[in-house]
Amino acid sequence: MNTTGVYVDKKNNGAPNYRASITVDDRHISLGSYDSEKSAGAAYRYAKKLMSGSFEVYKYPAKCPLMFEKFVILCNLRDNKIYIPTPIYLEKRYFTYHYSPTEAYKFDMDDLFYLSSHKIMKRGNHLFVADYGSHISLMERLNIRPFSVAGRDYIFINGDPYDLRRENIEIINRYYGVTRETRKLETVYKASINIKGKFVIGKYDSEITAAIAYNKAADILTKNGVNKKYPQNYIEGISAREYVAIYSDIEISEKITDYQRNE
Repeated sequence: MNTTGVYVDKKNNGAPNYRASITVDDRHISLGSYDSEKSAGAAYRYAKKLMSGSFEVYKYPAKCPLMFEKFVILCNLRDNKIYIPTPIYLEKRYFTYHYSPTEAYKFDMDDLFYLSSHKIMKRGNHLFVADYGSHISLMERLNIRPFSVAGRDYIFINGDPYDLRRENIEIINRYYGVTRETRKLETVYKASINIKGKFVIGKYDSEITAAIAYNKAADILTKNGVNKKYPQNYIEGISAREYVAIYSDIEISEKITDYQRNE
């Protein structure tokens, strides 16, 4: 192999596999695998040029021979003198995780250690990472419960859905089955639950009461034979005695209390 920065091995099917790499400050950095010696060589030459140039991390060329993830990693190494193995670029008070050339998510520095060792994946609009064989939702790490809807259950204060810094996220509905409604300057909390469609449990003056109503409705439906696993709301800030008192006194819609599995 004569091309500088390119090494060859074999794929599982026996076909040649061309690997490109570059050494920066005595650190050996893989640039990925390529189908031809020519493309691997082009990636190496571009990486070398990138490390000595002024290419901006937000301006990934359309026909760049270097993989996008490696482009970001090298830009960060060049500008910030820190090697991070995921496509992260350090800013002054936060960092950006570059999922694609057009998608850069902002995070607090508190999340740097975690995301420097976990690669973000995406399914639809759902962001997650693989951790010990499980998929962990990034939104749950930001204290947003599963299946929450942006604009209904939480909002981005500055209107930017790519800004995932905690200061930019306002959680509106913290509990399962609870939504806040404001009409004529009056706020109420509606509790709902899914059986075969959405059933309204009731409307309540406080978010905690509505959350406990959801728990009670779930218990009733399970007792009545509904074979569905409902998540329970964990209520912070009240004692067990207070919880029991609210649970006992709270009124639930008759559509819930009278619901039978075979309906």
